[in-house]
Amino acid sequence: MNFTRRLTRVVNIGGVPLGGNFPVRVQTMTNLPTSDIEGQVEQIRRAVEAGAEYIRITTPTLADVEWLKKIKEKINEHPEDFVVSDGVPAFAGMTTLRGGVVIPLVADVHFSPKVAIEAAKVAAKVRINPGNFIKSDRRVVIPAKAGSPSLTTKSTEGDTYLDQLHSIMRPLLDTCKEYGTVLRIGTNHGSLSERILDQYGDTPEGMVQATLEAVRICQAENFHDIVLSLKSSNVKIMVEATRLLVKRMDEEQMDYPLHLGVTEAGEGEDGRLKSAIGIGSLLVDGIGDTIRVSLTEDPEFEIPVAYGILQASRARITRTEYISCPGCGRTTFKLQEAVKKVKEATAHLTGLKIAVMGCIVNGPGEMADADYGYVGAGPGKVHIYAGKIAVLKNVAEEEAVERLLEIIGSAALR
Repeated sequence: MNFTRRLTRVVNIGGVPLGGNFPVRVQTMTNLPTSDIEGQVEQIRRAVEAGAEYIRITTPTLADVEWLKKIKEKINEHPEDFVVSDGVPAFAGMTTLRGGVVIPLVADVHFSPKVAIEAAKVAAKVRINPGNFIKSDRRVVIPAKAGSPSLTTKSTEGDTYLDQLHSIMRPLLDTCKEYGTVLRIGTNHGSLSERILDQYGDTPEGMVQATLEAVRICQAENFHDIVLSLKSSNVKIMVEATRLLVKRMDEEQMDYPLHLGVTEAGEGEDGRLKSAIGIGSLLVDGIGDTIRVSLTEDPEFEIPVAYGILQASRARITRTEYISCPGCGRTTFKLQEAVKKVKEATAHLTGLKIAVMGCIVNGPGEMADADYGYVGAGPGKVHIYAGKIAVLKNVAEEEAVERLLEIIGSAALR
């Protein structure tokens, strides 16, 4: 099995590129009314400080689009407080600040094509949901392209559904092309259309079909700046649906980037565990280009969890990684205290893997993946490893952390 990252096309979301070999991005969503300008800006500031790289804001009405404009204006009054810098190249037309760009805003639109079109003129990315973007029980007037008459739909049932969805999406795609806006096709398990439910039931297959119908419309309009997501509060369904979507995309030679998340994951430990299992399973498969941990908490609390999941799955390394055993009867020194001391001394060494092991029985073997090791060798004694080699033996415990740092420093100079 090949657990390398699935290579996708790159899309430019407000100057922060997504996909390809760029880092798996972390995003969140504000939880205040869009009209609360000051509250929104403060939440966004805290989320950016925590490490968010995209911010999504609910935009259900035309009035909310106007509020979104004001939020964007407010941010641009002090852009230095809202800078995303990691892995951001200087895209044409983008203002760089301290090596980065101002946080891209994403409009979350569900029910209204008209709102989506206006939001695409303001936001860096617009999210629509195929399950509720067109309703089966309504009549709609579809804007005409130049030189063509307007079309009033007769219904949205049966074979006409996809034609009508195409006609409704076309002006949105034209606007996205004009303004350089990315489109996220975000399918939720809990909001599949009646038509999909009738054909496929409440299944991952139905989620995939709903998503690909919208994707094929984008392709027919030669629009490829899209991101896809399949979300569910059921971890197994979310994972199965996403893997199935990847399989279908591979069959059709599609390479669109994927947004991962367990929707309505909850709060506290429950939300963190569900998110880690769902998102982490896919990241280990090499699937995923951006993630959002959906917690019933303020946005900034989602960010550390997201980076923790990326670190644990080794999809994106942003800090020192530690390997340590639980300890057992063979442990001959205070393991928990040793781990704490090593962490305090080496937390700044981003990217290194450091093992702290209780004894030499399991230590050298179980820490084979580590760059350096700190292994108990007997009462008050420590062996220091570089890779699999014990470079120092029987170091006094009170000197061991300092000697470990010396070994790491000397290696860095070579």
